[in-house]
Amino acid sequence: MRPITHRPAAPRPGSSGPASARSASAHPASERSASERSASARSASASPAILGLAESDGAVRCVACAHRCLIRPGRAGICRVRENRDGRLVTLVFGEAVAANADPIEKKPLFHVYPGSVAFSIATRGCNFHCPHCQNWTISQAERDGLSAPAFRLPPKAVVAGALAAGSRSIAYTYTEPTVFIEYVVETARLAAQAGLANILVTNGYQTPEALDVLAPLVQAANVDLKSFDDRFYRKVLGARLAPVLASLAGMRQRGIWVEVTTLLIPGLNDDPDELSRLAGWIAAELGAETPWHVSRFFPTYRLTDLDPTPVATVERAVAIGRAAGLRHVYSGNLAEGDEDTRCADCGETLIRRRGFRSVRAALVGGRCARCGHSLAGVGLDEWDQSGAVS
Repeated sequence: MRPITHRPAAPRPGSSGPASARSASAHPASERSASERSASARSASASPAILGLAESDGAVRCVACAHRCLIRPGRAGICRVRENRDGRLVTLVFGEAVAANADPIEKKPLFHVYPGSVAFSIATRGCNFHCPHCQNWTISQAERDGLSAPAFRLPPKAVVAGALAAGSRSIAYTYTEPTVFIEYVVETARLAAQAGLANILVTNGYQTPEALDVLAPLVQAANVDLKSFDDRFYRKVLGARLAPVLASLAGMRQRGIWVEVTTLLIPGLNDDPDELSRLAGWIAAELGAETPWHVSRFFPTYRLTDLDPTPVATVERAVAIGRAAGLRHVYSGNLAEGDEDTRCADCGETLIRRRGFRSVRAALVGGRCARCGHSLAGVGLDEWDQSGAVS
């Protein structure tokens, strides 16, 4: 793994300099500083949190994620959105969305979950990682960077109503890390299930077993970023550890959550062929050979702007490595001409064709290969009607 240089965040469109250097006057809605606005928002939006354990001297142990932060009174955890108020753990983001969009489910990416359907996607601010290449840094890292991530009130009932109005088949908790807003996820997911909607996570996989026990009865599928198979990368680049992610992936599988794995290939940091071979072999052995693995091309962003985009050949090599490790569904992402079709794990017949975020059914009938009858692993695959849409 090559050394990494953390550079200042690139300015957002319309700004005249680095995000950290912009003055409060750049936000015409308010002349208060970002910290003052943040403090006001925290005071207004605090709600009781789950997965908090009382410790001595008024401290609270948050056990939502594997950081297991010990939070002193008046302080927040690593995510900056879970706080100790008078010896009680509170969440600062319940019902406070920073994004709500009707996305193709393929955008998550989830290729084996209700193909061709819409996933109503929501997020709050905050994250328990500090990835220097985060594409959603303006909302995930806002608190850490001293920025304002404007939120709007979107209670769980309104999320479900919005999902139904958009013709969604599922609700996705995505863009930032859903574990840090687990209370919002749980309440929304309960209402979604009552309305006949599925629930999916797009996550870094840093949940504790306690959190998975809460989520598993409500969540049908997850796309998990397995960002590297090197603990040094997790510690130095992300501020986390590899082992809890592997444990969470296995724990999701054991609890009946359908899992797809994504790895963003960053030149010189996590694209070593031997490392990728070990990673792919672990997926095949621990999660199953029919677990989808999405390998994606990196583009410079946020604080990691000193690298070139991932060479196309590197992505193609990773796909070959995954297949050589025994994985039956390996997909290349962020490529103009990537291989994203789904083929039968048994006979190789093309079952689903994809172009961009559009899926078209080929030889998939009732969730099975029309040629050999082998079942395609996934969720909701038997709901596709003759037009190639989810019924």
